This record gives sequence, C-alpha cells and structure tokens, in this order.
Amino acid sequence: MKNVALTEAVYYMLLSLIKPMHGYGIMQNVEELSGGRVRLAAGTLYGAITTLLEKGWIESVDAEDASRKKEYQITSLGRTALLDEIERLRELYENGCRITQEDAQ
Repeated sequence: MKNVALTEAVYYMLLSLIKPMHGYGIMQNVEELSGGRVRLAAGTLYGAITTLLEKGWIESVDAEDASRKKEYQITSLGRTALLDEIERLRELYENGCRITQEDAQ
C-alpha cells in the first residue's frame, strides 16, 4: 500500500473520519480542513464512500442517536493508508525544500 497516492479529497475524507461522521459532516469538514479549496459534491462524496468501503479503509458505524444518518469511521487499514500518504507527502516536501535550497546556493 506504500506506493498508493491518495487524491486530496480522499486524504481529507480519511482525516475527517478519525471520528465517526455522517456524509454531510464529512463534506463540511473537508471544506473546513482544506480552507475551502476542496468542496465535495454529494455524488462525488458518496462515490468515494462506496470505494473506501469496498477497500476496507472505512466502515459504517451505528449512529448513537435514532437519526437516519449513516455514520462512517476510518478502519485500521484506512489509518495505515493515511499514515503512508502523510509519509509520502513529507518526503515530497523535504525533497522539494532540499532541491530548491541547493539551487539557491
């Protein structure tokens, strides 16, 4: 799984699902985390949720209240994918800083 690059939307969705959340909450949280740059349309969100469920990266959880809203949370497999992505992004950032600093000298 180490070489799987996540889309920005999926990255923020997985971050959002560290705590159980329903679909609309995910949409709002992704927008907030990205400073408004990433806005998920309902179709995009639910398509991604379906894919993440199939991969076993998230799971459906029983809502604490009696509402009809389905909640989701990240799984251990999803957490591994998220942590791998954070490491990949760190490497990109560090290489970019190193190369541009070398170029400036």
